[in-house]
Amino acid sequence: MTWDTVEHRIAELNSILRGWAGYFDQGPVLKHYRILQRYTERRIRRWLVKKHKQRGRSGYRLYPDAFLYGKLGLHQLPTRMADVSSAKAYRSRTKAGCVSSARPV
Repeated sequence: MTWDTVEHRIAELNSILRGWAGYFDQGPVLKHYRILQRYTERRIRRWLVKKHKQRGRSGYRLYPDAFLYGKLGLHQLPTRMADVSSAKAYRSRTKAGCVSSARPV
């Protein structure tokens, strides 16, 4: 849809990225987050260049990361394990059925 606004497209992408990252947040995911992030940036830049009819110009120069994440508000996926949700990691570290609120046997 060429009549789609940039804000609407970014809002849809943010929703998809947040949902995907929330669902796939266990195990070694940082490599896949990085791949998805680069792909998303490349596709947004390509779409913006086509939308504004700026053929032959570099999307990286016209739309740097600061523009995508700062001005447009693109959601940035975690780049280190400390940023990944730890709720599921905590559950996997505890023994099955042994949580602090469990009644002693």
